[in-house]
Amino acid sequence: MATSRILGFVESRKNITGAACGVAGLALTFAGAAGPYWPAVVAGLYGAGALIAPPERPAPPDFPDPSAQLEEVRGDFGTLRAYLDGIELPPAAAGRLGELTGLLAALLDPGWAAELLARDPESLHVLSRTVRRDLPEAVDTFVRTRWWTRLAPGAQSPERHLERQLELLRKEAERLAAILREAEAGRQESHTRYLEDRGGAGERPGGIGV
Repeated sequence: MATSRILGFVESRKNITGAACGVAGLALTFAGAAGPYWPAVVAGLYGAGALIAPPERPAPPDFPDPSAQLEEVRGDFGTLRAYLDGIELPPAAAGRLGELTGLLAALLDPGWAAELLARDPESLHVLSRTVRRDLPEAVDTFVRTRWWTRLAPGAQSPERHLERQLELLRKEAERLAAILREAEAGRQESHTRYLEDRGGAGERPGGIGV
C-alpha cells in the first residue's frame, strides 16, 4: 500500500511539475545566478511548481455501454421466461402475461427496436425495470398470496390483483414502444426537412447551384 502511494506521488502531476521547476533551479545554480542559497532556490522552485500543477483527475468509472446493458437485459429476460414457464396461472392472467411477454420479446429482439433502445438510456431503464423487478415480483407475490388465501380466504382475489398489474405493465410497454416509434418517425421527418431545405437552397444534381 505504501509503495503504491509512493509510486503514485512520483508519477503525479505535482511531482513532475515540481521536478521540472527544480531542474530549472539547478540550471540557475550552474549559471551562477542562485549563489550560495541554491538549495533554497531549488526547493522553492520545486514547491512552487507543485503548487501550480493542475490537480489529479480521477478516471471516470468504466460503466458498460448501452449495447452491453441491452444484451444483459436480453439474457435476464430469457431467465425470466424460463421462470414464468414453470408457474401455473389462471387463464385470464396467463393471457395477459402472454401479451406482455410477447411485447417485451419484440422490444428485446435484435433489430431496429434494439438499436433505438441502445440510444435511449431512459427507455432501456424502463424495460430493464420491468424484466428484472416488476414482472417477477408481480408473479411471485401472486403465488405467495394465493397460497395464503387458500388457507384463509380474504375479500380481495389475488388473481384480480395480478391481472391488473399485468395490464399496467403491458400499457407501460406499449408506451415504450410508442416512444421508440415516435423517435423513428421524428428521424424520418428530420431527414425530409433536410432534403427540403437542401432543395430550397437551389442545388442541382451534381452539386451545381443556380
